[in-house]
Amino acid sequence: MSADSRPQVLVLRALGLGDLLTVVPCLRALRRSMPDGDIVLAAPDRLATVAVATGLVDRVLPTTARGRGVPTELSWEGPPPELAVDLQGNGPPSHLLLQRLRPRRLLAYRHVRTPDVLGPEWRDDEHERERWCRLLRWYGIEADPTDLSIAAPACVSPAPGAVVVHPGADAGSRRWPPERFAAVVRALRRAGQAVVVTAGAGEGALARRVASDAGLSPEAVVGGSSDVPFDQLSALVAGARCVLVGDTGLAHLATALGTRSVVLFGPVAPRLWGPPAHAKHRVLWCPREGEDPLRPGDAHASLPDARLLRISVGQVVEAVLSHCR
Repeated sequence: MSADSRPQVLVLRALGLGDLLTVVPCLRALRRSMPDGDIVLAAPDRLATVAVATGLVDRVLPTTARGRGVPTELSWEGPPPELAVDLQGNGPPSHLLLQRLRPRRLLAYRHVRTPDVLGPEWRDDEHERERWCRLLRWYGIEADPTDLSIAAPACVSPAPGAVVVHPGADAGSRRWPPERFAAVVRALRRAGQAVVVTAGAGEGALARRVASDAGLSPEAVVGGSSDVPFDQLSALVAGARCVLVGDTGLAHLATALGTRSVVLFGPVAPRLWGPPAHAKHRVLWCPREGEDPLRPGDAHASLPDARLLRISVGQVVEAVLSHCR
């Protein structure tokens, strides 16, 4: 059956790597519910390889948007989709964007300004994985938020058994200071651990600073000038002894691949974006009494969040080494 003759399922999730990996349970549920469907993910083109690697998406409809905004248009061709699924937001921008394509069915959260969308109520206190699975369940599609694993790639890790340290994040509020990362790396090396430092596009200078301050060679830095190809990044994470990372996409990749991780949280609570409760994953999070229990800081601010700065080097070293034993 050609893609043109199969029922078209358009899923809107035009965000980043971590955002895509959190909806793997939803993509798996949609695949089960429509096994003959042509599942098209509307997402930035840089995520096309990631999306296809999940085995749950047939193709990507490239999108462009500013920051984490909703795209203003979709270059959809052909007849209207059989089903459109809004996994982007809970308001008119994403609702109207999909409604303009005239899908036969639209699955989305309800909003007062789009009263024709009869979905469930949005909840601010919900974990991201549960949020989107609940949306599908409301429409009769069974979705399990713990069903989030993806297969490791066939290629071999360039550093099997190493601790992977990722100091970058999209916003400064979620970046633990580089000098602290360097101090952790030095302690890990003294304990006999091999370490590599990863960097996404534009993060090369940060990764090289951490590596240099920790006494690592330049070859210990993976990526930086551009994103690491996804198969190579997945192989590195899948073969790692442990991943040390902030609240960013690589943390979700470690979860999806079942790799041990230590994740540092600051402006947003792990209750909303953290890994599943499992011995493989250690969350460090230092709120204080009286602070907002969910979003005590600005997730998109330029300076490290106060809660992130409360996490000490000693805490991180102990957490990582406990995973390496």
